Amino acid sequence: MAECLFCKIAKKEISSEVVYEDGISVAFLDINPCATGHTMVIPKIHIDNILSLPDSIAGDFMNAIKTISNLLKKALKPDGFTIGINHGRSAGQIIEHLHVHIIPRWENDGGGSIHSVVTSRPTESLSVIREKIVNHK
Repeated sequence: MAECLFCKIAKKEISSEVVYEDGISVAFLDINPCATGHTMVIPKIHIDNILSLPDSIAGDFMNAIKTISNLLKKALKPDGFTIGINHGRSAGQIIEHLHVHIIPRWENDGGGSIHSVVTSRPTESLSVIREKIVNHK
């Protein structure tokens, strides 16, 4: 996609602080980091979101995320990570190119768990929700 910021980063048309690159992915430091080492991992080809990620590269993409997390663990020695994807505008996805955030975490860093992102509890029971999911094929 010609106007995609992340495609331009992947093609090295825009500079970034790259920390890892392989045949299918590139990882670079987030320009608006939540923590030291906050890294973005993107596929080099334009893919809008996780649902569009081809099965043929999904495993390699996940392996890149694991490799980068290990690299950050060794270099920065965090106590943990928050790893996530904002999927769609309503979830905070600003750039419509799949990107995974790896955010190093430290004890008492003031952050919360992934459960603190949304607080809109369901009104239906879990069994009703499960039925909707498993019966919608």
